[in-house]
Amino acid sequence: MPAHALDNGLARTPPMGWNSWNSFHCDVSAALVEATADAMVAFGMKDAGYTYVNIDDCWMLKQRGARGELVADPAKFPQGIEAVAAYVHRKGLKLGIYESAGATTCAGYPGSIGHEQADAAQFARWGVDYLKYDNCGDYQGKTYPQRYTAMRDALAHSGRAILYSICEWGNQSPWDWAPAIGNLWRTTQDITPRWSTDQPANRYPQGILDILDQQAGLSQASHPGAWNDPDMLEVGNGYLDDDENRAHFSLWALLNAPLIAGNDLRHMSKEVREVLTNREVITVDQDWGGHQGTKVRDDGDTEVWAKPMSDGSVAVILLNRRRGPVEIATTTREIGLKAASSYTVRDLWKHTEAASQGSISASVPTHAVAMFRVWPGNGERAR
Repeated sequence: MPAHALDNGLARTPPMGWNSWNSFHCDVSAALVEATADAMVAFGMKDAGYTYVNIDDCWMLKQRGARGELVADPAKFPQGIEAVAAYVHRKGLKLGIYESAGATTCAGYPGSIGHEQADAAQFARWGVDYLKYDNCGDYQGKTYPQRYTAMRDALAHSGRAILYSICEWGNQSPWDWAPAIGNLWRTTQDITPRWSTDQPANRYPQGILDILDQQAGLSQASHPGAWNDPDMLEVGNGYLDDDENRAHFSLWALLNAPLIAGNDLRHMSKEVREVLTNREVITVDQDWGGHQGTKVRDDGDTEVWAKPMSDGSVAVILLNRRRGPVEIATTTREIGLKAASSYTVRDLWKHTEAASQGSISASVPTHAVAMFRVWPGNGERAR
């Protein structure tokens, strides 16, 4: 049985925001973070629910300061992290930061193992709201749960509510132990902006379908305050086409994944912005009931996924993994809806709806999905 959820009152729905790594890697700066916060507001992402602006690796100097403290790189953050946090907070957003549960980060900067109390207190003083805690560096003989619990306890004593994201790449089945330690935990190796790489589950990097295949069977670990994390979004990063972007976003929403954008928000296209701000799809991810979607049918090249919603409706995805178009069909019974004389079927991408006697079908293009929300009855519901 999965561990009980960490009781810090945070992440009652999956967190939404942005992270610097997928597009910028080590090229991170105060100017980038602040401009991204501006873009998040200007382009409707804040209004759609995106909250966190997260700095990833390479934000600090290669050595700790004279008192053992972490030091923000003055060339990248000339006024320090605290000033960036204040800027982000003035926008009505929250700031995230990165560290690792080893002696070094993945890019070779100082890690937090053995410094958890001091680093957590420093993050709190700076006004940090979210910590992504990675898995690189020397573990100094400590187990995974020991290393991640040490930072959990340090955050709890920091005097600030800081959402805790465990990034141990799914190495030691974190869905079995991490819910009592963190608000979310990575379930896989790092994502790459490819539809599929056909990599085994333990290989890096992973495409969208490679990661999706590893989520089946993990839904019982996920609930409010504690979420499976199939890694950050690659929507808009230049390799996925429009159908693949919509499919990726739809599937992550059905999985109750944290919706952490990884593209350059300052220069995204209208099409990418429309994907990231589709409120009907976001509503599926953010449903307060917190039930993670599951695969209900696998026909090889096509699949059916479904997620029960708190109002009695069911969200459903018809997925075409290969070439199309292909007709995919399911029924209200198969996706778990109660019997009714009729149903209302809402297309969450076309924003249209129709009545059904129980069948749900669509012609789905290459590497694409059709996504619906289905209610028993004639359409009287809250949306």
